[in-house]
Parts: sequence; C-alpha cells; structure tokens
Amino acid sequence: MLLSKHFNRKKENSHYFRPVTILYFIDILGTMVFAISGALAGRDKKLDFFGIAAVGLITAIGGGTVRDVLLGSTPVGWMEDLIYIGMIGAGVLISLLFGKAVLKLRRTFFMFDTVGIAVFTVLGLQKALTLGVNPIIAIMMGMVSAVFGGVIRDIVCNEIPLIFRKEIYALTCLCGGIFYVILQRSGLEQDWNIVITVSFIVTFRVLAVKFKWKLPDIS
Repeated sequence: MLLSKHFNRKKENSHYFRPVTILYFIDILGTMVFAISGALAGRDKKLDFFGIAAVGLITAIGGGTVRDVLLGSTPVGWMEDLIYIGMIGAGVLISLLFGKAVLKLRRTFFMFDTVGIAVFTVLGLQKALTLGVNPIIAIMMGMVSAVFGGVIRDIVCNEIPLIFRKEIYALTCLCGGIFYVILQRSGLEQDWNIVITVSFIVTFRVLAVKFKWKLPDIS
C-alpha cells in the first residue's frame, strides 16, 4: 500500500517533466536557441522587455503549438513539461544580457538552429503518425513544427517570413519528412531512421546555405 502511494506520488510529481534522452536534450536546446533568435529579433525592433520576451516565447513554441492544435492534441506539448518554459526564459535572458556577444556566434547558432529544425521536424512527424494521420499530413505537420514559430515571429516583427523568400528552409524539412516516411516504410529501425533523417536535413540545410541554393524566382 505504501509502495503504491509512493509510486502514484512519484508519477504525479513527474507529470510535468519527461525522461532525458539525446533527442529530448537537443529538443530543449533547440527551443532555447529559437527563443534567443526571437528575442534578438524583438531587440532589433526596439521592443520593450515584455515585447522581447513575447517574441522569444512565440518563436520557441509557436510551431509545436500550431501543430498540436491542428492535430487536436491538447494540452499542447510545452504545457506538459516545465523545462521548456525554463529554457525559453533562459534564452530570453541570454539575449537581453549578452545580445552583442551572441551575435558574434552566428555560425554556432546557425548550426544549433539547423539541428533544431531537423529534430523538430522528426518529432512533429512522429507525433502526427502516432495519432494516426495520413503520412502526407504528418510530413506537413513535421514542417509546421519546425518552421511556424519563425513565421509567427517574422509576422509579429513586420517582416516577410523566411520560408516565403527564395532561401531554402522549409523545403529541407519537407524533404526530410518524405525521407523519414520512405525509410519507415522500408522497415528501418526507428532509432536509425531518426539519426539518418536528422543528418539528412542538417546536411541539406548546410549545403543550401554554403552554395546559396535558391528556389526559382517566379515573376
């Protein structure tokens, strides 16, 4: 009886936290990086502290929130794990206190951002597939999870969203999602599928930036 009560109490206390895995660690780290990028965008627009924090929050959790709402999965993911709020708060504080130093690490943060969108794509895709949606919709949900925080950030900051410009960004997520589904249908073990898909998205994104690959301009 006492063991049963202890187990139930432990389960209740862990409701707002998840087990630590490599994918989860990269996920929360990517969340912080997105929060920093959003907060820095707010600083560039001369917003006050509340505005900067709000833009940081929107950037970090916007994509996952839109995905979960579209899938009817509530409460949304970040509401069930307080670590995300802590990481977002840390990201906002870093941008406020060390904004100039952070800007000097653009290449480092580019890699964090790239790994972040790759992981968010896979996590969003997996969640959609788990809920039983069509694979095509699941691929779209993976992209939404990865890029829509940035879309909302740019709209709030009165900028044309990055995914609507020539730079290849969302396309890497879509291609990565298609790649994941193909590998899954081929019977590849899930862990290997995750590693290969994340590597594919990161490589695609890095090469696109390095060689300035762009979609054709239709005008």
